[in-house]
Amino acid sequence: MKKKSVANVDVTGKRVLVRVDFNVPLDQNGNVADDTRIKAALPTIRYLTGRGAKVILVSHLGRPKGKRDDRYRLDPVAHRLQELLGRPVKKVDDCVGEEPKAAIAGMERGGVLLLENVRFYPEEEKNDEKFARRLAELADLYVNDAFGAAHRAHASTAGVAQFLPAVAGFLMEKEINLLGKALTDPERPFLAILGGAKVSDKIGVCENLLEKVDALIIGGGMANTFLQARGCALGKSLVEADKVELAGRLMAKAGEKGVELLLPVDLVVALAPDPDARPKVVPAADVPAEWMALDIGPESVKIFRETVAKARTVVWNGPLGVFEMAPFAAGTFEIARALAQSGAVTIVGGGDTAAAVEKAGVADKMTHISTGGGASLEFLEGKVLPGVAALQDA
Repeated sequence: MKKKSVANVDVTGKRVLVRVDFNVPLDQNGNVADDTRIKAALPTIRYLTGRGAKVILVSHLGRPKGKRDDRYRLDPVAHRLQELLGRPVKKVDDCVGEEPKAAIAGMERGGVLLLENVRFYPEEEKNDEKFARRLAELADLYVNDAFGAAHRAHASTAGVAQFLPAVAGFLMEKEINLLGKALTDPERPFLAILGGAKVSDKIGVCENLLEKVDALIIGGGMANTFLQARGCALGKSLVEADKVELAGRLMAKAGEKGVELLLPVDLVVALAPDPDARPKVVPAADVPAEWMALDIGPESVKIFRETVAKARTVVWNGPLGVFEMAPFAAGTFEIARALAQSGAVTIVGGGDTAAAVEKAGVADKMTHISTGGGASLEFLEGKVLPGVAALQDA
């Protein structure tokens, strides 16, 4: 699935519409609280400005539900981007129509323009053809560098590519290539680690990865459902009762495929997920009646670390405990450190897992941290991402 890159086309003097993912958290003062996604887009923006393109950035922020909402204006993003780039970034209050057209007409080569939140328009999420065409009218070339939104068939991610030559930005290219290689041609042994709260969120991922991996570690809340399928007593732990049978089938499938499937052998439990809780460690088969599992235990950490140490490719999506609270963070942080020390190709799914790796202080030791939580999950499921499919093949 090799896609044409921005590096393979002439951009000099061209108006280039770049779909970025600047859906960043803002603090209570309306300033950017975490600029990771802005920084991730800088290589593409700098490449274009350095080659004399007129760079027109389009992004969403939050969920304004197709209406203008001052809480979701992109002015704070423009301010932070300008600081990071070290060059002026002009922001307009629209993303189609006369204001953007006038601003683009007045741009010099190497200039940067940020359009207003594209989700202020209901047509965006409907992938409205007329709206996509109006976006396309602003530019000569379309670059998609928003992997985090690539699983959405929206006007600015898929629709606009019908009206302009469409190529991948450097971040998009890196995501596609690294995740794609992990699924199609990984260095082996290939290990996947799946965590998070629910089996139901990751059924497709489990099904697809069992066809590809040599080993699969399951932790977090979703492990409870698998443990129940093995007959373990889970007390008041989160268990998806309607998915217990499915968990059993997935374990049977792992056996048929020769995939080593590892579940926790011990658990950190408490009466409630509370930062001041007094946890204890119990065998995974024997959680007391009033208690709940909130992290993997030390013996599980030891076994999982040994498995990580043998792997040459590791894909991790979903924390292994309630890592936001100190009493239940050790399992997730220990496995993050194991990945950092492994020497393997390590690919971390976005969202909570990325936050956990950052909090563990080892983000810079990972091969790649995906910028797209939902997009990386769908990619791992083997689904076609509309924003990727719309790009030209290399």
